[in-house]
Amino acid sequence: MTKHMKVRKKTKKSKSTCTSTGAVNYLPAPVLVGHTYIVSVHGMGTSGEGVGRIDNFTIFIPFALPHEVVECQIQVVKKNYATARLIRVIEPSKERVEPMCDIYGNCGGCQLQHISYHGQLDLKTQKVKDMVERMGHMCPDVVQPTLGPTSPWHYRNKMQMPVGGTIDAIRMGFYATGSHDIVQGTSCHIQREENNQIAQVCYDIACQLEIEPYNETTGTGVLRHIVGRIGHDAWMIILVTATSTLPQADTWVSMIRKRLPKVTSIVQNYNPKRTNVIMGPTNTLLYGNETIEDTIDNLTFTLSPHSFFQVNPEQTRVLYQTALELADLTGNETVIDAYCGTGTISLLLAKQAKRVIGIEIVEPAIIDARANAKANGFSNCEFIVGDAADVMPQLYKKGVRPDVIVFDPIRAGCKEPVLLAAVAMQPSRLVYVSCNPASMVRDIAILKEYGYVTKLIQPVDMFPMTSHVETVALLSKLDVDKHIDIQIELDEMDLTSAESKATYAQIK
Repeated sequence: MTKHMKVRKKTKKSKSTCTSTGAVNYLPAPVLVGHTYIVSVHGMGTSGEGVGRIDNFTIFIPFALPHEVVECQIQVVKKNYATARLIRVIEPSKERVEPMCDIYGNCGGCQLQHISYHGQLDLKTQKVKDMVERMGHMCPDVVQPTLGPTSPWHYRNKMQMPVGGTIDAIRMGFYATGSHDIVQGTSCHIQREENNQIAQVCYDIACQLEIEPYNETTGTGVLRHIVGRIGHDAWMIILVTATSTLPQADTWVSMIRKRLPKVTSIVQNYNPKRTNVIMGPTNTLLYGNETIEDTIDNLTFTLSPHSFFQVNPEQTRVLYQTALELADLTGNETVIDAYCGTGTISLLLAKQAKRVIGIEIVEPAIIDARANAKANGFSNCEFIVGDAADVMPQLYKKGVRPDVIVFDPIRAGCKEPVLLAAVAMQPSRLVYVSCNPASMVRDIAILKEYGYVTKLIQPVDMFPMTSHVETVALLSKLDVDKHIDIQIELDEMDLTSAESKATYAQIK
């Protein structure tokens, strides 16, 4: 500890630190790259890392837990924080457990296997509370305890594994943390066992047929990803290639069918672009059906290769049932489902609403949504292809005034025109489903400026063993006598506030 005190004193005086290459950087930080420190961990970061301080300077330490004392080595120093490598745990947390997976810590898929599952739920609840309080400036008491599944293992019904290496040494598995280096492994404890079978069989076939793996650096090779989807009683395999054809496609099909007789769909997806996006736009059916089916609460959903569908069936029911309860429908309401995907939430809403309007920018998803509504006998649903930021203002100009609006956006959250159009429509309730609490808190803070109060936020653990948490929030319009009167002016392209309230950019 004396050594550490000397380092800090010298650093404060010179205001310089030495990098691992020996160069001097003038940074206002009390820590040195490559040096080790004893740190008390007081919190957890958004990606599951432990958070501690050295002379009030923030240190992020992956695999360290709150209430632990650890020894760590500084790896990167930034202006306002540093990241460190965990060397040893001196005083362990009571929630620390032995990870189940042999490649945990190298594979980037999970971040929380070293925490008891009860501890994971508590940490996720606190994570949402911290965001609500610090970013949203709201009382954290609106956040309810996180809802977890019966079992936190083998839940994922969709698998995506990158393929790399060389013909003589094909690698297939998961990306290492913070990189695109592939950690070899075709068995995963959070994947459904059916997907693990698909992964192993496809890896064996690729090796046996000597299929050239894709090289991200050169853009050469054939096989990029193996994707598995497990439906209600059907399996789909998607072979993503950088070439327009799959070499020995007939052999692939016969070998897969022999070893995996439950596979009902084999698709080749063509993705020639130098991109991190897994799938390209073009599919070629190699065997079986173009789609598979899955179910939620007695509703059947048709899934094509590009369809978005939640990966945790048990928790999907919990998530959507929570959203439905918060919508509080009586059968007479008009509901807008912004970012509706393949219509999963829309159809659940349609069971209890008079009319549902779903909006989604991905056209194949809307095609699936319309087919799903027809297959399930719903005639009170309308699905619109387009960006919600364009469609919502158009609906407002047409006089659509929904009683309830449901948001379920991508991680970035809602665009400004979507929120302003929603405010202009003046629904009595807003239900916000989010896979990113940070963007959700930003958006509900904006909605608060226009008279919508957050009544409740319910975290749902859709992704056990990872740092991610899904949330559902209920916002209600203020009572008439307390209502902030606003006017929204619309031009041909956008919406702007007519009053001198805080702007979207300022609140962000």
